[in-house]
Amino acid sequence: MSFKNKIKSFFSVEDEYEYEYVEEPEQLREETTPPVQKEHRNVVNLQTMKQPTSKVVLHEPRTYNEAQEIADHIINRRSVVINLERVNHQQAKRIVDFLSGTVYAVNGDIQKLGAHTFLCTPDNVEISGSITETYLDEEDFERGW
Repeated sequence: MSFKNKIKSFFSVEDEYEYEYVEEPEQLREETTPPVQKEHRNVVNLQTMKQPTSKVVLHEPRTYNEAQEIADHIINRRSVVINLERVNHQQAKRIVDFLSGTVYAVNGDIQKLGAHTFLCTPDNVEISGSITETYLDEEDFERGW
């Protein structure tokens, strides 16, 4: 029994089978195996380990027509903060409805941050915590946000 087999049998759980190592002649081994080059594989380039950056887009639409552009950002996996102060109430409501459908389609989330501010996130962004409204503005209450 060779030294290699003794080590195998010492660390092996199975004692029932005995394996025999047959060595190839030198000529065959040289022809079939390519030459081994020494390479340092444990050196890692930090640029390759860099995580992709997430982007947050700030958007302040002035008309309902800009909702498509905001939806494109969400579909491209970017978070969008929307300020609806410069849009009349009817158009703002339509924008929020449209973006709610877009967020639902990508399994994302939409949250109200303020009186006229919303955060739309795709599924790759996790939101923790919540913002509670400490004041109740009569105008917002009547509008039904």
